Amino acid sequence: MLRQENWIVNHKRVERIWRREGLKVPKKQPKRSRLWLNDGSCIRLRPQHKNHVWSYDFVKSRISDGRSFRILTMIDEYTRECLAMLVNRSITSQGVIDQLFNLFVLRGIPEHIRSDNGTEFTAREIRKWLGHLGVKTLFIEPGSPWENG
Repeated sequence: MLRQENWIVNHKRVERIWRREGLKVPKKQPKRSRLWLNDGSCIRLRPQHKNHVWSYDFVKSRISDGRSFRILTMIDEYTRECLAMLVNRSITSQGVIDQLFNLFVLRGIPEHIRSDNGTEFTAREIRKWLGHLGVKTLFIEPGSPWENG
């Protein structure tokens, strides 16, 4: 309002006037941020044993003639063992479910699965299917691929 009448007003002047008039000046709220460890990594669920946390992600590459293909990689974060690699030109959410089903039969069902926010991993069918099996999904922060396994 005062700025519209060409008064120069900043927050310090307003706070000074508030104090002079006996009003309480609200304290600035600290900005919430993620918790960080001393080594620069963020706090996240750390695997405690085999089949506790699995991670899966896509790697995209090209062959010599320019055509692209995708690789679905799945690892156990505790043992750092590669559980599966599925290579195909296109992999849908149903392809991800099929691969997970095969792994669950062979290796058992993990407690948590970590992934990025890709459409194949956030699809309704996958979330519903994993929830039905009791597997909790963990998603990494957008733009932080180093958090994924």
